[in-house]
Amino acid sequence: MTELCSGRVVVVTGAGRGLGRAHALAFAAEGAAVVINDLGVGLDGTGVATGPAQQVVEEIQALGGKAVAHGGDIATTEGAASLIRTAVETYGRLDTLVNNAGFLRDRMLVNLDEADWDAVMRVHLKGHFLPLKHAAAHWRAEAKAGREPIARIINTSSGAGLLGSVGQGNYSAAKAGIVGMTLVAAAELARYGVQVNAIAPAARTRMTEATFADTMAAPTTGFDAMAPENVSPLVVWLGSAACTGVTGRVFEAEGGRISVMEGWRPGPTAEKDARWSPAEAGETAVKLLAASDAPQPVYGAQ
Repeated sequence: MTELCSGRVVVVTGAGRGLGRAHALAFAAEGAAVVINDLGVGLDGTGVATGPAQQVVEEIQALGGKAVAHGGDIATTEGAASLIRTAVETYGRLDTLVNNAGFLRDRMLVNLDEADWDAVMRVHLKGHFLPLKHAAAHWRAEAKAGREPIARIINTSSGAGLLGSVGQGNYSAAKAGIVGMTLVAAAELARYGVQVNAIAPAARTRMTEATFADTMAAPTTGFDAMAPENVSPLVVWLGSAACTGVTGRVFEAEGGRISVMEGWRPGPTAEKDARWSPAEAGETAVKLLAASDAPQPVYGAQ
């Protein structure tokens, strides 16, 4: 390994399994001390168990790395604040925050309960906002004290947040919200030495068993394109001091492919020096649509 993150302290939420675990191990392999946050909940967010976080800590320590477990609920103010305190009090600093925690409550919109909407919004969107807020407050204080950090935040969106996904209205909305928050945070926190980016990963985890059912078994030879470990190298680089001048961007990562995602921007446009009538607006919209690129389909759409 290159020790790309030697001396850095990294917090990873939802790091007990799947992508979060892969990210934590990859950061540790590159020399970082890692705070492993995980409540140990089930796929739908129910239940609590400290085992997964501690197991990852023990994996890292067995390999000669540094890690500590954190079992707080990062979708609460106290849980998020204690997460940042754990990093600073244990290792004396904080350099990188990887927001990754989440779970699913999939339903078609007409069958989606309010509680399932709220639960998914809470863990994904609020669970990104609160750790980001408390990490940013720490780095702002550092910068104002004359110790400007080389700080990094990596948020976790999804293809569902970029294109939509049938049966995942709550999840898609939360992941789209994470992209919006990433753009705002990148603009607001740059003055404090903080870069903020997002990834839209695709990998084989508990949350994607149904989606990737035909690729659940890793191949006996060759490259396992759906392994979560394939996403982590990009996350590690984004979280390192070597990543400079990159902020407010969204990357898609799957297997051996990395894409820079290009979001909403003006396409075909028409203007006039007066108010459109409804009929004129409609005729103009039809012409503009004919001149525009067709949108990519929503995941799961027929």
